[in-house]
Amino acid sequence: MRSFLSALAIVPSLLGSAFLAHAAPSGMPRGADAVAHRASSCNTASNRACWTTGFDINTDYDAKTPITGVTRHYTLVVTEETNWTGPDGEVKGLVMLVNGSIPGPVIQADWGDQLSITVVNNLKENGTSMHWHGIRQLNTNLQDGVNGVTECPIPPGHSRVYTFLAEQYGSSWYHSHFSAQYGNGVVGTILINGPASLPYDIDLGVFPVSDYYYSTADYLVEYTKNNGPPPSDNVLFNGSNISPLTGKGKYANVTLTPGKRHRLRIINTSVENHFVFSLAGHTMTIIESDLVPVNAMTVSSLFVGVGQRYDVTIDASQKIDNYWFNATFVTNAQCGSSVNPFPAAIFHYAGASGDLPTSVGTAVTPTTCEDLTNLTPVVQRTISTSGFVANTSNELAVTLDLTQPDQLFTWKIDGTKMIIDWEQPVDQYVMNHQSDFPASDNTVVVNKTDQWVFWVIENDPTIGISHPMHLHGHDFLVVGRADFNSPSAFQASDVSSFNGNNPTRRDVVMLPPLGWVAIAFKTDNPGTWLMHCHIAWHVSGGLAVNFVERPADFAAGVSAADKTAFSNQCAAWNKYYPSHDPDHQDDSGLRKRNGVSSRFLGVGAIREE
Repeated sequence: MRSFLSALAIVPSLLGSAFLAHAAPSGMPRGADAVAHRASSCNTASNRACWTTGFDINTDYDAKTPITGVTRHYTLVVTEETNWTGPDGEVKGLVMLVNGSIPGPVIQADWGDQLSITVVNNLKENGTSMHWHGIRQLNTNLQDGVNGVTECPIPPGHSRVYTFLAEQYGSSWYHSHFSAQYGNGVVGTILINGPASLPYDIDLGVFPVSDYYYSTADYLVEYTKNNGPPPSDNVLFNGSNISPLTGKGKYANVTLTPGKRHRLRIINTSVENHFVFSLAGHTMTIIESDLVPVNAMTVSSLFVGVGQRYDVTIDASQKIDNYWFNATFVTNAQCGSSVNPFPAAIFHYAGASGDLPTSVGTAVTPTTCEDLTNLTPVVQRTISTSGFVANTSNELAVTLDLTQPDQLFTWKIDGTKMIIDWEQPVDQYVMNHQSDFPASDNTVVVNKTDQWVFWVIENDPTIGISHPMHLHGHDFLVVGRADFNSPSAFQASDVSSFNGNNPTRRDVVMLPPLGWVAIAFKTDNPGTWLMHCHIAWHVSGGLAVNFVERPADFAAGVSAADKTAFSNQCAAWNKYYPSHDPDHQDDSGLRKRNGVSSRFLGVGAIREE
């Protein structure tokens, strides 16, 4: 069952600037070098499908994991700075950093390693928590890092240890789940080495791409209550770019070795922007999406929604030169935008001159925020869809409420705006065997055991906005979706279009702006799992639901020590919070208001477009 780390630390932090480097074992594997750390590994450039004795690309990681006996230790220190000069040379009034940088350090491990990550909150006023995006957390629900759901926030001056198994492998990211706090910089990436569905020579490592705002995320949460989202001030590629205002900063630069095949791990860590990526003069071959290995599929461009990840291979088979790696915005759709008219990075062939690329390549002009649903997972899942009957218990309607007097935009699922309670997380009710969840927690109790359950998510037909829907604790099968020309209302006859024969499997799916998406997951992971739109302003505005999965089984599996650790963290938060932040709750509850001083909101004007 789900268990909480009994060694969770609720202690005053004595860590200062001297501890801003992550604590990792000596010889921590980096990228392609990681293979050398497994003495029995059969993973080579010509055979990436093999991993180690008894484990390869065809192994079902839901069924077994190569337990290595290795624990990877990291320390992540969350701090804040004022009047901080960012990576594009522009000054931000307030920023929050992980180990002194944006993005924070890469968490690296091998498939089957244990991860032990200490998160230290050295913010001046805000609480925090850290979510390990896409990590299944099988039997470790209390490690999921969602304040108000699986824990109370970590108060300033305190720390906690998150411990979980690297049951999956591939590329992902971590971020604060304290409202839109990750938009202030509390974000980093995860790389778990494992097999792959295609041979490659060089692992280029993680390549996060993110929107970047000069105003704080806290200000933007307030702003977007009554206004449409502003364009991002910039787009960062692996934490770098030039300023569209002054030309300061520098382009991210990736080196390709001529004649070699490279693996690139693309991660969209944005709060608002979706991107279509293309590399001038080259194609990309997809080998993994959202920690799910897939059969190789070659594309000329790739849509990546907020929170999604794609591992691709790139053949350096063109002439030795420099090439633009472009991030293009979808036209005629509300899928994000930027003040930077040409967000791009440079891919540099070794031996080429240091000049900028001379051509942007073939223009990419996508018109829909539609992700791929024709990817075929290597490890198959086949389920029957014929018995599904849609009803009020399995249909989840996303709506935009424009009637509230205090704000123009209020987001709801099934008529409820989620407002969770920091002081009493949902899991506290579950561990106490209570079923009287507050209505504002927006809970859906799922008591079935080891069965596939179906959910139809329907979009509000009046607004025409796509939503990247992310489910914690599971990857799910995308069994059906309406196209962009279909009526939004789900019809009983639509079940006949469902595909249960090894459909695309992932943990973030784009909900069409005028349609619906149908997903299925297996009830094999007791705990409380948040499902939400990953646009920060939308989840902050209430667009979320909690699946309380097999609550009795979850409660029965929590040890006394784990309950004590959970209670200690909540006691520390509840002692801190009322005396430092008496204001009323003002968003989804993934944050509570921490005053509206200029220091908190930061500086930077919203541009009128």
